[in-house]
Amino acid sequence: MMIDDAPIQYWSSETERNAYNAAFYELGLRWHWDRETYCQLLRQSQDGPERVCHYLSTHQPHLLRAYDARSLAEVIEQKKEVHQQRELSEGLGSRRYFNWAESRGAELGA
Repeated sequence: MMIDDAPIQYWSSETERNAYNAAFYELGLRWHWDRETYCQLLRQSQDGPERVCHYLSTHQPHLLRAYDARSLAEVIEQKKEVHQQRELSEGLGSRRYFNWAESRGAELGA
């Protein structure tokens, strides 16, 4: 018997993507990973910090003059984990979506 786990995989992926966007917002980064960007980064690496480093080098290289990519990636990963655990602990039934792309904040390194 085969179980279609695509909805579970999708929800898990969206939960992680939303957690990244929450971490960016919390850290004052005016970044937003839409589904297409996130999927492209997933194809680059399954390792979170490597994905963030790749994004930094390709989309935010100006930040690399002031910040160490690996250190910034680790801080983002720590914040992402907190947001992801909060989302997972609330469960699918109580999931609330916040559109991080529409939020306002100061851009780091602008």
